[in-house]
Amino acid sequence: MDKTIQEVLNGASLFLKRSNREQKVAEILLLHHTGFSKTELLMNLRTPIDQATLAKFQADLKIHAETGKPVQHLTGVEYFYGREFTVNKDVLIPRPETEELVQLILKRTKDLPRPLNIIDIGTGSGVIPITLKLEDPSLTIEASDISDQALTIARYNAEKWQADIEFHQSDFLQKWLGSDKRFDLIVSNPPYIAWGEQDLLSDTVKNFDPELALFADNDGLAAYQQIIQEAKSLLVTGGYLAFEIGYQQGLAVSELIQTAFPQCRVEIIKDINKKDRIVFAKC
Repeated sequence: MDKTIQEVLNGASLFLKRSNREQKVAEILLLHHTGFSKTELLMNLRTPIDQATLAKFQADLKIHAETGKPVQHLTGVEYFYGREFTVNKDVLIPRPETEELVQLILKRTKDLPRPLNIIDIGTGSGVIPITLKLEDPSLTIEASDISDQALTIARYNAEKWQADIEFHQSDFLQKWLGSDKRFDLIVSNPPYIAWGEQDLLSDTVKNFDPELALFADNDGLAAYQQIIQEAKSLLVTGGYLAFEIGYQQGLAVSELIQTAFPQCRVEIIKDINKKDRIVFAKC
């Protein structure tokens, strides 16, 4: 007799717990392979699961448990600000903390005069610029990434959500240096993990997220140093800088901004877990 969805879910959750993996992965994979919404899954807990679906589910469950391959790489999607985005091995999997960065930018720019030109540096899957544009269509938004593979994913996501974003291949802001281009706000969630911290990361992160999006030289500060220096000639007077940071980097990134922009008013903002997570500066 075929097992019910409830039986499969219970068994998978126990298997993940014994494998020291998060038990919620079982539900995510079941939703993916059954095609159910969460409500539909709950309504069908006593429904038998067909063998073909069960086999695919169990294969992915085994891969995740044994290798740490992120569930998002198995399903091909992650949710950000309530929207589904395509992700793969070429982009960083969006984190909830980054939603707080987007919320802050929307709040701080709400009453500023338009047009307001914003650029997202190291855009990855494009969740920051796409979400900003969808939440506030009056914003003019560009985005850059050094990785062509990442830009392919970002453009796909923008097209999927019909978000009018101009994407560029560039090493941070280098494409615009020497041009007459100016930005009102420069935002980035750059690589900020020091190489020496590599062994502290879970296998799900260090073995699968692209190194280009994770690690930076100079104790994780190299990307901030380059972006801030390049921003000196590209940020309008009175413009804004917004960075996601590692929880121990608030003072260091603030000092980098203050040195390059002595007139800036810099804030370090904590995330929902009370850890330093955003540096926001009005210059």
